[in-house]
Amino acid sequence: MPTATFNNLKPEKKQLVTQALLHEFSTHSFADAQVARIVKDAGIARGAFYKYFADLADAYIYLYGVAMRDIHASINFQQTDQYSAANYLSYAEQFLASLANNPYRELIRRHFTENEGALQIPTTLNSPEKLAVLPAPDWAATILSHEVIRQIMLYPDMQKSLLAKFATTLDQLEGSHR
Repeated sequence: MPTATFNNLKPEKKQLVTQALLHEFSTHSFADAQVARIVKDAGIARGAFYKYFADLADAYIYLYGVAMRDIHASINFQQTDQYSAANYLSYAEQFLASLANNPYRELIRRHFTENEGALQIPTTLNSPEKLAVLPAPDWAATILSHEVIRQIMLYPDMQKSLLAKFATTLDQLEGSHR
């Protein structure tokens, strides 16, 4: 988590640092990322970076969280009390569509291809505690939707076939729920 010092920066400076992080983590794997390039790109002192973040992992987790919030903000979630295959498919398609020309696209792609195993990204949206209380079809659809997005980011040429399998599986879950 960024420090209070970072959170209290003027929006312009915070944006400069965030953009420098995005540039670094979109062009380099986490293992190859360097604070030196980030501070140069942001125009800040190296010491300032460590006043804003505990370490490089802290900065990456912050940026990934910003990206996920931004991408999810564009998704039109339909609140329902019952499982809906169409809603889960729509969410995944909206997520993928929002990535098409999104500045975070390369960050997300690189996360899945190079960084996923290097860092544990905390999440509140799909925490094990929240997932555990979902009815079985919603639990399965939630897990599967994240995996199909991951697979499409890894194998973009397979998007059509992966979404078709995803839709079929969601419909089967819906049929088993009735």
